[in-house]
Amino acid sequence: MDVAKILVELRDERQQIQEAILSLERLAHGRGKRKGRPPAWLSQVGPKRRGRPPGSKNKNGPAAVPAKNTAVA
Repeated sequence: MDVAKILVELRDERQQIQEAILSLERLAHGRGKRKGRPPAWLSQVGPKRRGRPPGSKNKNGPAAVPAKNTAVA
């Protein structure tokens, strides 16, 4: 085993971990409502779906429509 090579690899890993920590700290710090255009990676996730989900619409069958001229006791 080459100790110098292991040290170089560990230092590289430490640098990558520090960069990841900094990125996460920036992300956590900037959680407020932002103005402007969203980042490109966010728009690649997909557009927001609006309206009712499929299958939840009101049913237009004879059982779903109440009769108008029925007496209620």
